[in-house]
Amino acid sequence: MTDPRSDLGRASRVRPRRLRTTPALRALVAETRVSAAQLVMPHFVLGSRAAREPIAALPGIDRVGQDALLRDVEADLALGIRAVLLFGLVDDARKDARGRASAAARGPIATAVAALKRRFGAELVVITDVCLCAYTDHGHCGVLAGERIANDASLAPLSRMAVAHADAGADLVAPSDMMDGRVGALRDALDARGHVETGILSYAVKYASAYYGPFREAAHSAPAHGDRQSYQMDLRNVREALKEARLDAAEGADMLMVKPALAYLDVIRAVKQATELPLAAYNVSGEYAMVKAAAERGWIDEARVVRENLHALARAGADVLITYHARDALRGGWL
Repeated sequence: MTDPRSDLGRASRVRPRRLRTTPALRALVAETRVSAAQLVMPHFVLGSRAAREPIAALPGIDRVGQDALLRDVEADLALGIRAVLLFGLVDDARKDARGRASAAARGPIATAVAALKRRFGAELVVITDVCLCAYTDHGHCGVLAGERIANDASLAPLSRMAVAHADAGADLVAPSDMMDGRVGALRDALDARGHVETGILSYAVKYASAYYGPFREAAHSAPAHGDRQSYQMDLRNVREALKEARLDAAEGADMLMVKPALAYLDVIRAVKQATELPLAAYNVSGEYAMVKAAAERGWIDEARVVRENLHALARAGADVLITYHARDALRGGWL
């Protein structure tokens, strides 16, 4: 018969709780860490220099002109946020079927990139979103042929947009359109222009998601007809995500992204294991807005939920975290 005291002895020798005793001890042995160096703050950039417009669906986030952007980025740098992702907005009068304003040398993004680089230089990583949706009168991410998106015809305007951003000084261009072959097209166009050191952060795995609602209000980029399911990924697929990631890596992407993030932790893990490139996760507008709405009602502890969410993304395999929470998380000491 087994002596119960021997079982007790064995149990007392192995106690995982010993390493959970104090906050300092838990921090010492933490398997996953999130730091300011991993965070990217998104910004919505207007053409007007002095503008600042609150975004109702994204509490705490504004559309900003160049002057306000410089002030915000300077304050964020003091917190430790050293990377930004810029989305440009233009008036409806400047939109057309091919999104020509997207490549304007004096457009909101090119102007903002140049100003940021003059002010902050190599201290700041400037990433620019490359997509036509905010510049087309139909709101789709590529050129239309009738009611369909013309994949190959969309590559030239996307390439011109990326080159304009690189000309202004962008460190990374980030194609989010989900056209097939666009990473290779952008790489060729950048190299031909002499921008061999401008990197490509590809939205390699971007799902057709209901979590983008607040962003479409922020960027005035909702499609005028139809939806984006013919070019963004089907939420039911993960093997397809690996195909997209590998194709973009082969075409010359320097970094990859999974978007959205929280509902796709399994995809983040799968892409991380299948590729060798740095991987970003985009904690998108709907994920941010839901946390904010619940916190405003007192239903959740915002600081703890944000901390948990960001660590979950890093634990799944994300190296870079693009999140509207970045500023609040650092200012509040939530991490």
